[in-house]
Amino acid sequence: MELPDFKQMIAQSEYDFLRENEHLGRRIMLLGLSGSYGYGTNREGSDVDFRGVAMQQPSDILGLTEFEQYVDDHTDTVVYGFNKLVKLLLECNPNCCEIIGLPREKYMILSPLGEELLLSQELFLSKRAIKSFGGYASAQLRRLQNAIARDSLPQSDREKHILNSVRNAMDDFNRRNPRVGAGSIRLYIDQAVTPEMETEIFVDACYEHLPLRDYSSMLDTLRGVVRDYDKVGHRNHKKDANHLNKHAMHLIRLLMTVIDILNEHTIITCRQEDLPLLMKIRSGGYMMDEGSLSPEFYEVLDMYERKFEEAARKTTLPDNPDMKKVGAFVERINRHAVMEDYDGYAGNDPGRTETD
Repeated sequence: MELPDFKQMIAQSEYDFLRENEHLGRRIMLLGLSGSYGYGTNREGSDVDFRGVAMQQPSDILGLTEFEQYVDDHTDTVVYGFNKLVKLLLECNPNCCEIIGLPREKYMILSPLGEELLLSQELFLSKRAIKSFGGYASAQLRRLQNAIARDSLPQSDREKHILNSVRNAMDDFNRRNPRVGAGSIRLYIDQAVTPEMETEIFVDACYEHLPLRDYSSMLDTLRGVVRDYDKVGHRNHKKDANHLNKHAMHLIRLLMTVIDILNEHTIITCRQEDLPLLMKIRSGGYMMDEGSLSPEFYEVLDMYERKFEEAARKTTLPDNPDMKKVGAFVERINRHAVMEDYDGYAGNDPGRTETD
């Protein structure tokens, strides 16, 4: 399959914002492929997504202005401000780690300071990746379970899937909201009181002095999981199966990526060596006729989960990044930003050619 000319693509008028927006232009440190073209899992008709990072303006650092990110929905392009990207990288945010883990040929714009950011990726890597990537993988797994729980399943089995997802969602919620942990919530299945059901999920909750907003947020989390399940029966079967394959592929890809981070201290976004397995999952190689994933897929999943758990135990990454080193790096980049010294950016303007 012939790939699009991505550099020619960003030279077109629909990407003029890269050249004309005051936060972008020569301030762009790097701009690379994201999504399937970044991972190497693209197929015919795959969307083209770009993600990047731009230097702050002097007033963002010394004055009252602030730039976090620029989003263009039409072209599915996101460019983060350098300072915001650093904060997300320090938390090992998977979506942001991917931006600095591409092979060089997948960057459409790469300035000298952008190159330094790529070479400094290990500054941001720590054991925080265990929770951040593990949480994303858990979210993907819940989506898989949602998609599997179709109307064709017996209602009681469907309720078990929902309960498992609700419990996982509550675990994530409690980690993010420690104040809620002061109370208790019990989720369980019992004989239904709703006439059209055989069994259903019940809740026993006990909280004291819980902020109302925390309680409301907790209810939104529970409601969201149940709402996702209720939508399943209204989906197109073929489309739903494609989504299931895609979620399954991303689940394995995330585990592959975090295993590399923990073992090798490096981010590998484009999974070139793993493409046969990833594309087999993506193309439905583990899908059964009834619209669920085969036992063989869960064997693959179990293998990567065990590798992830082993890597988490044995990793020599620090518990947290060395903030002194990170601070020195950020200060040096921001000195360039304050002085508006682009350090050789002239040849890296989006869409500019050598003869311009």
